[in-house]
Amino acid sequence: MDSKAPNFDWMLADVARFVREEAIPRENEIEQADAVPDDLVERMRKLGYFGWSVPREYGGAGLTTEQLVRGAFEISQASVAFRARVGTNTGIGSEALIADGTEAQKRHYLPQIASGALTGAFALTEPDAGSDATALRTTARRDGDHYMLDGSKCFITNAPIAGLFTVMARTNPSIPGAGGISAFLVERGTPGLSTSEPYAKMGQAGSPVGDVHFDACRVPASCLIGGVEGQGFRTAMKVLNKQRIHLAALCTGPAIRMLDEAVAYTSRREQFGRPVSEFQLIQALIAESQTEIYAARSMILETARKRDAGADVSLEASMCKMFASEMCGRVADRAVQMLGGRGYLAGNAVERFYRDVRAFRIYEGTTQIHQLNIAKITLRRAAHNMDGVATTAARAA
Repeated sequence: MDSKAPNFDWMLADVARFVREEAIPRENEIEQADAVPDDLVERMRKLGYFGWSVPREYGGAGLTTEQLVRGAFEISQASVAFRARVGTNTGIGSEALIADGTEAQKRHYLPQIASGALTGAFALTEPDAGSDATALRTTARRDGDHYMLDGSKCFITNAPIAGLFTVMARTNPSIPGAGGISAFLVERGTPGLSTSEPYAKMGQAGSPVGDVHFDACRVPASCLIGGVEGQGFRTAMKVLNKQRIHLAALCTGPAIRMLDEAVAYTSRREQFGRPVSEFQLIQALIAESQTEIYAARSMILETARKRDAGADVSLEASMCKMFASEMCGRVADRAVQMLGGRGYLAGNAVERFYRDVRAFRIYEGTTQIHQLNIAKITLRRAAHNMDGVATTAARAA
């Protein structure tokens, strides 16, 4: 689908309208209830938001990566609860299936994910396996034509409400690190699977996060993603590379919204007989925020296009996620400053986003992990290039 095709532009305009007319007016309601109302969930289902990235042959919209991030720029300008409610289905909750699932697995689950009838969750993180995901201890032992899963996961978005879990578990304990990890599809209601109550959190009301426990959880061998053991970590990295681009876009939407709120407020708020926005120090905060938003948006769109063209974007995806999440935090801080005392009071979008966006720098790889990843890839490529130069020089000699 051409990202500039009329039907996509219509879809994007409809998302912007939904955010402005239906989502934003109910943000305080969601904050108080700590949940997205059922009627809004049903509305998003009918609008097709849950199936943005699911291929058309399985009932989704089949959006490209570029189209997905452009949609994310829009929907994330409302409360983060909206992007969290649909985001697992359009991102980490479906991508493992799309990337490596068998045809039977895709046909069984993807239409349900695309329609929103089934909410997905990605269960990788554990109490002792966060930044070092290869240290996971959840096991999956083969038992005839089934696997027995044992272990626990934590910090899992939508765990309390998900109907399908993509679970990383170690199928071969004798292989350390990534090699012995496999990926499974586990449905809620499977005996031995349980989830905790939602965590009480600093922010992100309406986005439930919790633990997932497996106690002799018996799943059919047909639930092994791709039908091959030992490929789970590779699948997870495929998921995370795309999700980091997606999440970077979901960090940029809130920054756009906060800057809009700050500009509107400072343009009507008067001090010393004129609008606050006329003061140069306020203008500096506006300019810095606008420039950083533009930089993040440009990085994300370029990286999305490269991924759509089939390029390896592991370096770029990591840079996008790191920059956009840090940028969003800086914009949030400036926006509170521009609103002054009003920005510190509960009940306004800037105060809520200030709390909500803090988590962006932690999940899908902390900033520090991305710094290491970016440096590691850069150094590896430099070494490869130097080896190539040395080989060429040796041949010439």
